[in-house]
Amino acid sequence: MSYLSSVSPEYLEELRALYQEDPNAVPLTWRLFFDGMEFGQTDQEIPYANGHDSQAQANLTSSPSANGEAQLLQLIQNYRQYGHHKAQLSPLQSAATVELNPLDQSLFQLKGVDNKTTVQLANKSFFNGLKVQELENHLKKTYCSFIGAEYMHIENPEIRQWFSGNLEKNQAQPQHSPEEKKQILQTLTQAEGFESFVQKNYTGQKRFSLEGGESLIPALQSTLHSFASQEGQEVVIGMAHRGRLNVLTNIMKKPYGAVFAEFEGLKNERNNGGGDVKYHLGFSSDIEYKGKKLHLSLAFNPSHLEAVNPVVEGMTRAKQVRVYEGDYNKVLPILIHGDAAVIGQGVVVETMNMAYVEGYKTGGTIHFVINNQVGFTTSPPESRSSVYCTDFAKGIQAPILHVNGNKPEYVVFAAQLAAEFRAKFGRDIFIDILCYRKYGHNEGDEPRFTQPLMYNEMSKIKSPKATYSEELTQSGVLTDDEAKQMSQNFHDHLDSELAPIKEGKSPDVLKPYKGLWEGFKPATEKDMIETINTSLSESQFHEIIETIHGPFENFNLLPKLQKMLQNRKDLVLKEDIVDWAVGEQLAFGSILNDGFNLRLSGQDSRRGTFSHRHLVYTDAESAEKIIPLQKLQKSNSVLGAWNSPLSEYAVMGFDYGFSLSDPKALVLWEGQFGDFANGAQIVIDQFIAASENKWSRVSGITLLLPHGYEGQGPEHSSARLERFLQLCAEGNIQVAYPTTPAQYCHVLRRQLLRPFRKPLIIMSPKSPLRMPEVVSRKKDFTEGHFENILISGAAPAQSEKVIFCTGKVYWDLLKAAQKLGRDKTTTFVRLEQIYPLDVEKIKKIQSQYSKAKDWVWCQEEPKNMGAWSFLLFQTGDWLKLRFVGRKPSPSVATGSPKIHAKELEDLISEAFS
Repeated sequence: MSYLSSVSPEYLEELRALYQEDPNAVPLTWRLFFDGMEFGQTDQEIPYANGHDSQAQANLTSSPSANGEAQLLQLIQNYRQYGHHKAQLSPLQSAATVELNPLDQSLFQLKGVDNKTTVQLANKSFFNGLKVQELENHLKKTYCSFIGAEYMHIENPEIRQWFSGNLEKNQAQPQHSPEEKKQILQTLTQAEGFESFVQKNYTGQKRFSLEGGESLIPALQSTLHSFASQEGQEVVIGMAHRGRLNVLTNIMKKPYGAVFAEFEGLKNERNNGGGDVKYHLGFSSDIEYKGKKLHLSLAFNPSHLEAVNPVVEGMTRAKQVRVYEGDYNKVLPILIHGDAAVIGQGVVVETMNMAYVEGYKTGGTIHFVINNQVGFTTSPPESRSSVYCTDFAKGIQAPILHVNGNKPEYVVFAAQLAAEFRAKFGRDIFIDILCYRKYGHNEGDEPRFTQPLMYNEMSKIKSPKATYSEELTQSGVLTDDEAKQMSQNFHDHLDSELAPIKEGKSPDVLKPYKGLWEGFKPATEKDMIETINTSLSESQFHEIIETIHGPFENFNLLPKLQKMLQNRKDLVLKEDIVDWAVGEQLAFGSILNDGFNLRLSGQDSRRGTFSHRHLVYTDAESAEKIIPLQKLQKSNSVLGAWNSPLSEYAVMGFDYGFSLSDPKALVLWEGQFGDFANGAQIVIDQFIAASENKWSRVSGITLLLPHGYEGQGPEHSSARLERFLQLCAEGNIQVAYPTTPAQYCHVLRRQLLRPFRKPLIIMSPKSPLRMPEVVSRKKDFTEGHFENILISGAAPAQSEKVIFCTGKVYWDLLKAAQKLGRDKTTTFVRLEQIYPLDVEKIKKIQSQYSKAKDWVWCQEEPKNMGAWSFLLFQTGDWLKLRFVGRKPSPSVATGSPKIHAKELEDLISEAFS
């Protein structure tokens, strides 16, 4: 800023006036300078360095000089932007850090400004009246103590102003009453006491201790108190296993005895999560804070650390929609991360990207990071390329509060600030608690193998509870005896909880079917095979047809779309032909009409990848959008149709979570191509296929996976049907491959009309969407139900060949049979539901068609894929089928249309040989 010394105040005022009229009218260097000048107003927050806040009206004063004022303003800005680098954040001196660019210490130095000069900045700055030395001390305490705040990357000046005001007012110093301090100590006592009690009684058993990071517990307590005082109703929490048992007992209020019973290996028939390890389990409970009730849910989570993130967001969104009519302030999502996972797991970024996307936002998430400063055995420089593990949060303009985990009051202060921020701005915020991990990755691990210096230092420092207890006794808040008695009382309480467990008495826990799930029940494979009436009424059918085809007043449809809709309507009403798209909308419309919610989510799903759906219409002149089916909504039903971000993992996880919290909604996740579902394989394997078995959590999510061999290459052919069938057991999921619009409509309606919920995997069509033969009639919708198996072709007496198949290949086989003149002697058996397989019906078919000489299984997938292996497993010892299909292959399909056509010709020829 030395260039100011040669500039006259008059010229500076002229530039200033020009800048205020139009910032771009002055040279860049001067624009940046004046940006910094306005940045000095604390009561009207300083604009970001590359922007201009037209509301900021700062006037230069004569004391101190323009040069001195500019330096002071720049100093304030530097502390706000860089002060966190100088903060005392880690309890450990030996903790490894990542330093990409060494901090320039001159950023915090003043030259040529007398420390005794009184600060007099523009427009009633908060700092006016302080001596320069006092200003420096104030800034150091605010930004360089035990909290390091990052908020200067946020473009919104109101948010920056809010943070600077809240932090600088009290120098980021916690303001807690003696009673509040005692409560913090009590919570720390419970957090530490639980861990040490378990360590003593179950030495060597894995529990993924929170020791070293116990400040998380009072921080969570504070967040919940704040949210309850804001009239919040529910909190949904997601976390990995580090500290989970502590959160379960001391936050969720799961009985200590229930956890001890799990350590003892005691089981209870109604024990939620009997199929998984104790540190993966979730829980729900009702808690009261000063007369305010909160319902808390801790989501179940596998060892795939951050996989639960989108699930929690989906659960939250469903509650907000179903119970609170879209009020984000009623349900709060909290995510608790590990430092290595939050920067290393891509699903974290995929989930954050949805934070403000219309179909997925939840009104802001509070993120806590348990920053042990080591991941398993890996130090930060080995696990990330950024300075902080939270740096990705800047991509969504989220503020980040780094805080020393051995300073509980500061951690609680950060939590309170986060709750207030979320309530005011409805945005995400991160609290990075820098702490340590007392043991290794688990309690049987030896961390000194890889971090000897860190663990040598760790053995010498006191725990957060011990440090804080000393602070309170030295300041007279309570006596040493009172602190000891607090610990003893809690230890005695744990002893009383353990005693009946040692006698073999396992405490009961809540049933899985409660709240919105009241009235639902478990289901067996037999229940899933039984048919139910899913027909539409005549009036429903015609109302939906009229609703989706228009006309639409004061709305300009694209002429091409208008013509398509009219042709489609004529086919339905004049020729009784219903194609796939209309069959789907008949399902959607009737579901809404019956009072259920419907959520469709996926990449380009509003129009449909293959331009068949057109659920949302766009005005050709104004780009306004309408969803005709919304006219069919009842007071208790909502239709949400969303084009998703280009993500499979996070979006499928979100929709799965949504299905957990709204059993009265048809929740559909659609893959752009079924092949891409493997990007969400963790969600499929760990949640959708296994959650009922592991955690007693049921879901009715439906996956729409376009599948079919059409010469489009190895990434646009297969939804990996075989992988889903390999996951099938104990009636966990349903796998269907419907071949007609009516079958598709009935299977969707069946999802909601049965008294149980199971995930449904649908191999959905591509080319059959427009095949003239793939159609249904009105009576197919107004009569009947979903058929697990469809039989067509030759009757038993005329049948010479029986071909079992699934999906699209049936239409190829049918054309070939007609061309060869074999359609009168060939029977086709289509497995519309492959799992659970209707074995009794297949045996009946085997008996009825016993005169047929050739029994074939035909599939278009390679032999090592598709349903062949599954069918052999199910029927191999009694149903002898000849395999027809492509030869085994490591790639799902060829990329050559010619080779594809030849393979199809060969397999059809072999089927009729």
